Amino acid sequence: MSSRAEQKLKTRRALMDAALAQLSEERGFGSLSLREVAREAGIAPTSFYRHFSELDELGLALVDEGGVALRQLMRQARKRIARNGSAISTSVDTFMEYLVNNANLFRLMLRERTGVSKPFRTAIKAEIDHFVTELADDLRRITEEQNQPLSDARLVAEAMVTLVFNQGAEALDASPKDRETLKEKLKLELRMILLGSQTLAKLAKVEGRHSDAT
Repeated sequence: MSSRAEQKLKTRRALMDAALAQLSEERGFGSLSLREVAREAGIAPTSFYRHFSELDELGLALVDEGGVALRQLMRQARKRIARNGSAISTSVDTFMEYLVNNANLFRLMLRERTGVSKPFRTAIKAEIDHFVTELADDLRRITEEQNQPLSDARLVAEAMVTLVFNQGAEALDASPKDRETLKEKLKLELRMILLGSQTLAKLAKVEGRHSDAT
């Protein structure tokens, strides 16, 4: 890669980091201005357009980055699950690590998930759908290996992801002690969802046998 291309990537990264740095519990992406993001990144406002056509394009790049980072972490979690065998506990611990290390990225995804910008909502929905699909595949494989199939792995994954996002919003600015409490609560709630679906699958199997017998 040429030094010019490297510098362009470096500046693009600086702009994304500058936008992230200005997000907080009180301030969302919609309140940022192109000028202040450029100033924070140390470039002239006119130079911004060499990297992004508008501020929303930068925001969409951040959404993509946040989704990819979370999916990569959860893929790493699968290797940890293979070692310690606790899928829910390991996944929740991994998610909370992501939350701590990517707080403003998660804030962006939370806020814009139901925000006024359709491109943001569409992009975040796509990221969540990717995550749900991978989780459903994992749940289906793990529970079938354990001979404890689910009634509907996709619905279970959707319920789990919704719960994780909601609890993540609460844990985002919680103290370390409160975050640990929320983490244990989340693990219990996820186990309830999993066990509920497994119970429904068993009941359906029993009812199917009764139907065949009659």
